[in-house]
Amino acid sequence: MTAPAAPNPWLGRILSGLPVLMLAASALMKLTGGGGIVEKLGAAGVDARLVPVIGAIELACVLVYAVPRTAFLGALLLTGYLGGAVFSHLRMSDSVVAPLVPAALVWAGLYFRDERVRALLPLRK
Repeated sequence: MTAPAAPNPWLGRILSGLPVLMLAASALMKLTGGGGIVEKLGAAGVDARLVPVIGAIELACVLVYAVPRTAFLGALLLTGYLGGAVFSHLRMSDSVVAPLVPAALVWAGLYFRDERVRALLPLRK
């Protein structure tokens, strides 16, 4: 059984590009300490010395996802990273929408970009 073709290959690229931009910006804020991110993560109990490390991990996951050959591995890594972000938001009694939206976009973009993922998760009418 072959997977159905994507309606538009650009849809997958756009859906993949959105979380790449969002998460790359988030990683750069963590690496530079901008946007009050150190204080926000400090409220979650994260040591300020770990913020750049978290940013580097996030950026590495984004780069792995952005490369077409390693996008599936990147999606798995980002799922784990964003799962930790969901936990942190829940722990602070904060909204979990911020990490869930990029996570959904990561997999939606990969679904439309990669026919192997579509074969694993066929949508039926």
